[in-house]
Amino acid sequence: MQPRAMRVDTDDRPPRPPAVLRARRLGVVEYSATLQAMRRFTDRRDSQTVDEVWLLQHHPVFTQGISCRLRPRPGADHIPVVATDRGGQITYHGPGQLVVYLLLDLKRRELGVKRVVHLLEEAIVSLLGDYGIDAHRRERAPGVYVSEAKIAALGLRVRRGASYHGLSVNVDMDLGPFRFIDPCGYGGLEVTQLRDQGVALGVDTVGAQLLSLLAELLGYLDVEFMDD
Repeated sequence: MQPRAMRVDTDDRPPRPPAVLRARRLGVVEYSATLQAMRRFTDRRDSQTVDEVWLLQHHPVFTQGISCRLRPRPGADHIPVVATDRGGQITYHGPGQLVVYLLLDLKRRELGVKRVVHLLEEAIVSLLGDYGIDAHRRERAPGVYVSEAKIAALGLRVRRGASYHGLSVNVDMDLGPFRFIDPCGYGGLEVTQLRDQGVALGVDTVGAQLLSLLAELLGYLDVEFMDD
């Protein structure tokens, strides 16, 4: 006698995390307004909210992490300084730098912060490898480096199990403002960018290629673009 198959009520199965990642390309935007938009999105999301990634550039701005007490050195008074609620220290954003904000339900996807940071770094290292650049990560110093110079920075905030903020990759920008700070709190740390590594690509192209890698590594099956 064959054992009867157990009937499973589909209503009792735990819901699967949505397989779609929604991407928005926002262009060049002000930092403070974007920070408020990320907070609103995170506060209003529920268990059915589709995760989003925002691809953008910022007008020139220095941003400080939640525990940062560092300020830019004299000579950068023309660039605003914004205190944020992300991790990390002080950094600079400006046109020509790809910024990727990740508004993800980490609890739903069963991802810890350290794991997410590792996956973000892995995606960037993989992308740069495709460009022929030998890049690497560092223990206890989040980000991606080419030799001793930093090319990508990371900083996340997690609230109610959901992340916001994200990463930045220097593509083709004016690196001059970095001289007014210790990038990410490290004195004497050099910075570099794709252009200086011989890669002549625009921010939008780099963003699209990085997004594909991120979606795959984070376990999304499809990316839905929502241009604003």
